[in-house]
Order: sequence, then C-alpha cells, then structure tokens
Amino acid sequence: MSEVMDYSSRLTDPHSRKFETFSYLPRMTADQIRRQVEFIVSKGWNPAIEHTEPEEATGSFWYMWKLPMFGETNVDQILNEAQLCHNLNPNHHVRLIGYDNYRQSQGASMVIYRAPGFE
Repeated sequence: MSEVMDYSSRLTDPHSRKFETFSYLPRMTADQIRRQVEFIVSKGWNPAIEHTEPEEATGSFWYMWKLPMFGETNVDQILNEAQLCHNLNPNHHVRLIGYDNYRQSQGASMVIYRAPGFE
C-alpha cells in the first residue's frame, strides 16, 4: 500500500486550507477544466460559477457569478464566463458547479482557478 500523506490544514493558515478533492492536486490545466465542463454538460447539469476571497473559502457562502447558466450546453460559453470571472476577480478562488436538477443538489463542485499564492 502506498504511503498516506498528511496535509496539515489549519484554519489559522489560509495557505494550508483545502476545499475539495481536486485542491489536493496540482492546478488544473485548461484541457482538464474543459473536460470537467464537458462532463457537467454531458450529465445535463446546469453549470454555475462562484468566487470568493481565499480567507473566506472555507465558509459556505461564495459570491455567485451572474446566475446559474440554466440549460447552457455550449462548453466554450461556460469556459468564457469562468475566465471572465477569474479575470475580474484575480485574487479570488473561482469554482465551477454542476447543479443536478433531478437530485436538486450539486452533482459537481471544484475550484478551477486558485488565487495567486495558493498552490
């Protein structure tokens, strides 16, 4: 069995905090982000984009970027909105969400852009 690594996340150290599964991995490439958006669209989930200051990332409230993109299936349009949110909030974390209409919950949620200095 491989060795399990301990991540010393602490509330007192914003740089040590982890948000979700992908935050334990290196930053996603543009291609990896695209594949996640394609997955959300393939499931028929409604994409949404949120952002927040790194210090507030562990809270349950993130700022919604516009409204969820109900019924949007154009991957490039979703990626453009995520990039625009990131460009206008460069010091924030930006996350992509896929809302599942049938289960009435999030089917996917991942930070796709991390604030500078939060590797």
